[in-house]
Amino acid sequence: MVFAGLALLLQIFLIIEIFTNLNRHSEIISAATHILALFLVLVIYSARKTSSMKTPWIILILLMPVFGTTLFLLIGLNGSSRKMRKRYEEIDRALLPELSQNEEVLQELEKKDPYVANLSKYLLHSGKYPVYKNTDITYYDDAAKGLEAQKEELKKAEKFIFMEYHAIEDRESWHGIQKILEEKVKAGVDVRVFYDDMGSIGFINTDFVKRMEQKGIRCRVFNAFAPGLNIFLNNRDHRKITVIDGKVGFTGGYNLANEYFNLTHPYGHWKDTGIRLTGEAVKSLTVTFLEMWKAIKKDEEDTGKFLPDTDYRSREDAFVQPYADSPMDNEQIGENVYISLAENAVKYVWYITPYLILTDEMIHAFGLAAKRGVDVRIITPGIPDKKMVYNVTRSYYNALVCSGVRIFEYTPGFCHCKMCVSDDRVAVNGTINLDYRSLYHHFENGCLYSACRAVQDTKADFDATLLKCREVTGQYRSGRNAVLRLGQLILRLFAPLM
Repeated sequence: MVFAGLALLLQIFLIIEIFTNLNRHSEIISAATHILALFLVLVIYSARKTSSMKTPWIILILLMPVFGTTLFLLIGLNGSSRKMRKRYEEIDRALLPELSQNEEVLQELEKKDPYVANLSKYLLHSGKYPVYKNTDITYYDDAAKGLEAQKEELKKAEKFIFMEYHAIEDRESWHGIQKILEEKVKAGVDVRVFYDDMGSIGFINTDFVKRMEQKGIRCRVFNAFAPGLNIFLNNRDHRKITVIDGKVGFTGGYNLANEYFNLTHPYGHWKDTGIRLTGEAVKSLTVTFLEMWKAIKKDEEDTGKFLPDTDYRSREDAFVQPYADSPMDNEQIGENVYISLAENAVKYVWYITPYLILTDEMIHAFGLAAKRGVDVRIITPGIPDKKMVYNVTRSYYNALVCSGVRIFEYTPGFCHCKMCVSDDRVAVNGTINLDYRSLYHHFENGCLYSACRAVQDTKADFDATLLKCREVTGQYRSGRNAVLRLGQLILRLFAPLM
């Protein structure tokens, strides 16, 4: 923000100087800046990115060369420094081979549901994350239920506990967990906590890590915020993972802060969800945690001890596939999963997201599905946590509803869950919002599941949530105020930054 502000001031200063003291050289200065801007625009245009990511930058740079160029160098490069890419490549080369696909499971899925099998093959090929059986999955329609189940499983830990969250608040919701972790440390359990520094700003004090270490809880911070020029600062750890003994795992939309469990109500009733995995699929969550843990500080420990073979036999014949998404590669796994679900839906595909800032590709996929007769619905918050982002979210409604997509707003408050369910046969739950920041800038994780009760539970929760929503489809089909529409279009220029 500081560097962006300085860049804007520099742009204004340059314009004033051209009109006052540099009239004699204005043509040369203007030509030089526009030539540099044009060169950068050509570089952006040729990049392997979607048009939705490239067009706002091109317009901004051509309109304000100094400001636009500075912002692009800070944010548009996506923090993809060669050093960080190399580090993650080394870690993944060591960790991902620990995950192997049971070919019999994949073949069984192909026979049962070729559509889901194709999506699973994509996740296996592009992310190296296998699809598992011998895993039970439990769906929680309320974050508080997930938290209580999490505490009960933490109490049973015998070997290790891994916890990775975008935000931790040093208040009641965390204190209940911390008490259990302290007891487990005394029992000889290896306890590790990992959080994102930017996500936890305002929630914890700077001595949090020191206090945790004093209690025997190993604690690391992802991408610590520090004043200065850090292009990697834009990439945050948005994942939410708990792993216990490599046998039980939790993920979903909620962080470990009071508002997620409605202990406080800053934005009305907070709607969030989560899932519990028990069995073989937990191995992928463990690897996802270790990837980030090792990225902050190198170590030579044997990771095999955290990936035990299990003889667990599930109650259902579920197919479960946890996966992760990273800005350190050129593969938008989170976005592609959401698009694939829309493209292959037959009867319906429903999404719920706190933020709706879409690429043209997603708008086209959702709209085309609706035109094929698929019931496409998107639920967004009725009370926003970020008003500017909320205005941008609403700016996408018109294009969607004109293609037949139905939009609903959650009237009790803020819906923070990130989910999708389709055709009563497949669902996704995790941390990935339908916005640029989740799809392109953040480290994320999700879980694809099918042929299990959890899919029906997810659909039932959608049904219950829709009853608490107001449909705004007709309202945004036409008739928006011209001034409001113009303001939203200007805000959308900055959509890749939000």
